[in-house]
Amino acid sequence: MKCWITFFFLFLSLSLPATEATRINELLAKIDVETDEVKKFDLIMEIFSPEFETDPELIIETGRKLLWQAEENHDIMSEATAYSFFGHGYRLSGNRIKGLNYHLKALQLAEENGNQSLQAMVETQMAHVYKDRDENKKAIQLYLSAAAHADKGANQIIQIWPLMNAGAAYLNAGMLDSALMFLQRAYEGAIRLKYENQLAYILTNLGGVQSKLGNPALAVTYYHMAIQQSLKNKSIRYENLAYTGLAEHYNSVQLTDSCIWYSKKAVAVVENSVFDYLRMKPSRMLMEMYQYTNCDSTLKYAKIFRVASDSLNNRQASQQIFLMTVDEELRQQEITSQAERLEEQRKQNIQYALLGLGIILIVSLFVLFSHSFIASTRFIHFFSVLALLLVFEFLNLVLHPFLGKITHHTPALMLLGLVIMGGLLVPLHHRLEKWAITRLVEKNKQVQLALARRIMDKLGGDEDAQDEA
Repeated sequence: MKCWITFFFLFLSLSLPATEATRINELLAKIDVETDEVKKFDLIMEIFSPEFETDPELIIETGRKLLWQAEENHDIMSEATAYSFFGHGYRLSGNRIKGLNYHLKALQLAEENGNQSLQAMVETQMAHVYKDRDENKKAIQLYLSAAAHADKGANQIIQIWPLMNAGAAYLNAGMLDSALMFLQRAYEGAIRLKYENQLAYILTNLGGVQSKLGNPALAVTYYHMAIQQSLKNKSIRYENLAYTGLAEHYNSVQLTDSCIWYSKKAVAVVENSVFDYLRMKPSRMLMEMYQYTNCDSTLKYAKIFRVASDSLNNRQASQQIFLMTVDEELRQQEITSQAERLEEQRKQNIQYALLGLGIILIVSLFVLFSHSFIASTRFIHFFSVLALLLVFEFLNLVLHPFLGKITHHTPALMLLGLVIMGGLLVPLHHRLEKWAITRLVEKNKQVQLALARRIMDKLGGDEDAQDEA
């Protein structure tokens, strides 16, 4: 029987990521063709699940796929999300510095995109880096900023994220009143929107707040609600966290038997799963509980603690190898993208050069043709205006990207720059137009008069010859 149970959990641990990967690939395909940004962000939010958010390899792989799509479609929203995924995945793998670098890049792109919900998501994920380091003040600052952006955005689910995480950060900092306020707001929002993905997490933290406030009955109620919700969602991770929180509560009020009972349940629920490392905290509590009363149990849970610790270390080692592979693939992807950008720039420069040469050739041919007796005054007027228009529009085409670069595409500065360019080019255009037309028409008239004189002289010579004859 024990072998069958072990096999079942192993099968579950292997099939769960495959199912998640399939679900995510389907969402990525929808994101790839969606043009409406509000709907696209809604699809991005559907990617998140309790399983996805704790699997660094799946998170980074999803980010890599999304980045390919973003670069092909020139999609800033997807690109920002991809870098946010990288930051989240690296953080969970223990490389918080690199994770923060990716989050900063994601934030810059989110600000450029201007979508408030996207910026709220990116800031929330970035704040986790500081919360992990117990830098609760900085984490709370980012969560509050994310909450402000979320309130201005169209997506309502994202409004819950910064509230529940700010509540958890306030709880870690011992600011219980603030923690209770934000967690209750998050709970009310989750109930109103029927958003159950994070409900067990919210309830577990509410239990922690009530436990520290000295309300044991309310704390136990919240913990049991969290357990029921995690069972409903089939989330063994959140079930483990709820059992562990409840065990810690009973330990704090010195109810040893209850502490032991829920610690054992916390250990059992994640055994032989991808969350095996979560057995460390409850097994340590059990080891400390039994160390003076039961040597066999102490040894048993010491072994479980060691196995869970080894599992965590092996998991982190495996993730480091995976991250090294990803780093190289991202580097190669960046090289390819850079080569494509350079090739595009080269093609653009060639087009500019050909346009410049073409305009010079057209103007030269026009000047030569205007010196011929065939050209009429109307023709010279029309093509003089056309030639000058080509020259000045070409100058505007060349100067516009330079203007955008120095003004960083700031609308007010761009408008001012265009007004200055127009103020310089338009009067110059009119003066050159008047000068060129006058000169070319006069030159054409001289050519035609000279031709007329030669014809008259030739006719006069022919008449003299006839008279002599």
